[in-house]
Amino acid sequence: MKLIIQIPCYNEENTLGVTLSELPRAVAGVDQVEWLIINDGSLDRTVDVAREWGVDHVVSFDHNQGLARGFMAGLDACLKAGADIIVNTDADNQYCAADIPKLIEPILQGQAEIVVGERPIMEIKHFSPIKKLLQRMGSWAVRVASKTSVADAPSGFRAISRNAAMQLNVFNEYTYTLETIIQAGQKGMAVASVPIRTNGYLRPSRLVKSIASYVQRSLFTILRIFITYRPLSFFTILGGIPIGLGLLLVVRWLWLFMVTFENTGRTHIPSLIFAAVLILVGVQCWIFGLIADLMSTNRKLLEDIQLRLRRSEIEDHMKKKARQ
Repeated sequence: MKLIIQIPCYNEENTLGVTLSELPRAVAGVDQVEWLIINDGSLDRTVDVAREWGVDHVVSFDHNQGLARGFMAGLDACLKAGADIIVNTDADNQYCAADIPKLIEPILQGQAEIVVGERPIMEIKHFSPIKKLLQRMGSWAVRVASKTSVADAPSGFRAISRNAAMQLNVFNEYTYTLETIIQAGQKGMAVASVPIRTNGYLRPSRLVKSIASYVQRSLFTILRIFITYRPLSFFTILGGIPIGLGLLLVVRWLWLFMVTFENTGRTHIPSLIFAAVLILVGVQCWIFGLIADLMSTNRKLLEDIQLRLRRSEIEDHMKKKARQ
């Protein structure tokens, strides 16, 4: 049983050493622990620091490609290196490495395929009150969209089984945290959450440059993934709004026609036309939902093919390494 701890890095020479100094080289329940960093186009000594601390694997991009792509590149490299469990953590030493055994325990026990570390959000001093509130609201939205019980969706401290890592895809270029939970939940993977501790504040977040931008991007991510995996539900709800309003206008028109027509002679035709337009818009949304649902069936078939190809590619890669 091999555990690989991966760390996405972008210009982390000042904090990476602190993070690596606390990572374990032995964890109960696994036979081997290795470290991997994803160098996302760093312009400083990040890679040198990693090698000085004995990092086993280094994945490098020529230029910065963002956290989401770095995360996926790390998963791919970990799988090819034979990882049975992958732990993802941050280079700023935000998460307490001593909690890694607690993080992987549900996977070792066969209770979960993905485990997300739940930070004590309300106790983190450098989080502003509005950020704490938004973290809670965002996690609630992810729980609704994913049908999971993850308490801290934006947490990057998570453990992923080999089987789950092979099935994950990240379409969003901003972050992987929300998308992977929603995707896992929609695919029926067992997702668990465990309380973890955090360390002192070393540097500002590079992901949350402004609260407004973070909220906007997070909402867009949640909406996009929900449409991808639950298109019929989304378009049914979306189409139901104009249809409901249109039917209310029809009832209003019938009441006005029966009550006031004899006295005023007014037919209120514009209201009826507007009601018809609203109902047609709603029906079109439902048609879009049916088409999108059929397309999602095709997507599931493609994902199944992708999973088979990934397994075959990784097995071939590991056989070549064994022969060498």
